[in-house]
Amino acid sequence: MSGEQLQVVRVWDLPTRLFHWALVLCVIGLLVTGKIGGEAMVWHSRIGYAAGSLLLFRLVWGLAGGHWSRFATFTHSPRVVLGYLRGKTGPHLSVGHTPLGALSVYALLIFLLAQVATGLFSDDTADFSGPLSVLVSNRTVKLLTGYHKNIGQVVLIVLVLLHVAAVAYYHLRKGQNLIGPMLRGDKELAFPAPASRDDTRSRLLALVVLALSCAAIAWLVSLGGP
Repeated sequence: MSGEQLQVVRVWDLPTRLFHWALVLCVIGLLVTGKIGGEAMVWHSRIGYAAGSLLLFRLVWGLAGGHWSRFATFTHSPRVVLGYLRGKTGPHLSVGHTPLGALSVYALLIFLLAQVATGLFSDDTADFSGPLSVLVSNRTVKLLTGYHKNIGQVVLIVLVLLHVAAVAYYHLRKGQNLIGPMLRGDKELAFPAPASRDDTRSRLLALVVLALSCAAIAWLVSLGGP
């Protein structure tokens, strides 16, 4: 070390960390049950509802969560992203999500939301029928099912693989461990940076947001009837 005084900063609050790893488990579960098919599709739908609840939670938590979990802290202009690609990096660009990491987060959120939404309307006539497929025309069901099975699934697999590859690249080539902070919540920094709020009050707020998100998904599913 060069004698720099390192500071331990809470970057990822507990709700964000739990969301991250719970979503990882959901994505794995969805891929496995989707490939197995048959009776496993019952669990495929249940895990899909769980993933939908988590995604709704993250959208709200992106506005009300800890400092580094908020969309405002990792939404960058094209100029900043291009500058980052050219090696122009400021210290605060590496505390939470980097500009490229932010693009990855947005892409995953968008396509996961699209996958959950189209799953609600999908019907492959054999193993699975989405609860909302009865609300739209057969043509719409066919289009959404085609996207869900043939396009969205492939896009998500590619995005997940790119995400894992990026984590490995930062660890092996840049010496930055991105997994540790997502487990512990803290980062050691050589410069001052604001900490994310992660106290009992914020965690209770996260529980309320998650409960409301689950209720919203349950209500949405109920629109298709019993």
